Amino acid sequence: MKKHILSRLSLKSIHVSEEIRHSYNGIFIDLGELVVFTINVIKQLFRPPYEYKELIKQGFILGNKSFGLVSVTGFIMGLVLTMQMNPVLADFGAQSLLPSAISVAMVRELGPVITGLICAGKMSSGIGAEIAAMRVTEQIDAMEVSGTNPLGFVVTTRVMAAMITVPVLVIFADAFSLFGAFLAVNIFEDTSFTLFMDRSFSMLGFRDLMPATIKTVFFGFFIGLIGCYKGYNAGIGTESVGKAANSAVVSASLTIFVIDLVFVLITNLL
Repeated sequence: MKKHILSRLSLKSIHVSEEIRHSYNGIFIDLGELVVFTINVIKQLFRPPYEYKELIKQGFILGNKSFGLVSVTGFIMGLVLTMQMNPVLADFGAQSLLPSAISVAMVRELGPVITGLICAGKMSSGIGAEIAAMRVTEQIDAMEVSGTNPLGFVVTTRVMAAMITVPVLVIFADAFSLFGAFLAVNIFEDTSFTLFMDRSFSMLGFRDLMPATIKTVFFGFFIGLIGCYKGYNAGIGTESVGKAANSAVVSASLTIFVIDLVFVLITNLL
């Protein structure tokens, strides 16, 4: 009896170890396929014909879907961050530094990362589900048969639209956060809008703006790229649409944190 139980336990442990090994192998295979897909997309960016109409259409759709949520989130973040920091700075008698501290925090870190995560949830999932639905309904196969390059018409336009849209949304998020911070400051003391803006931008410099702008372009690129990759390589069946959207959000969100970490390390080294 004991030998039978031990044999069953050993078989279960072997089965679990095989599943773990296959899962790790699947991760590395997925990464390799993503690298190949990324190279093909980058090549397609510089290869005519250029689908300008589709690019403008996708940029408007992606920006319009995310603008409201990004604006409200930025406004609330500025409002809450100001109300949280004001008592702390008041204990040190440094309330005059509050506008500049809020602006530096939002422009350098909070604005790009939070907007990137929102766009990962809205854009990447939408792109992944849309392209996966096209793959399931064989629209992509029909494009290939008819002579249309789906990688250029479907994928490249959405990646470029995300690259352009995400930095613009980050600018709006920063602007609304400063407006929310201005309203929060006026809860504690009367401050003119001109004085608040002058204090906000007094501490901002090229070192703050340039890395934040560059990394938002990378955010947009990988948000669009991962959404397209997950949808383009979706499986057969309607359930693959949901899987593509879900995995696109998770992968894009994790990638945003990794890119942000890399840029913080590079900025500190420079």
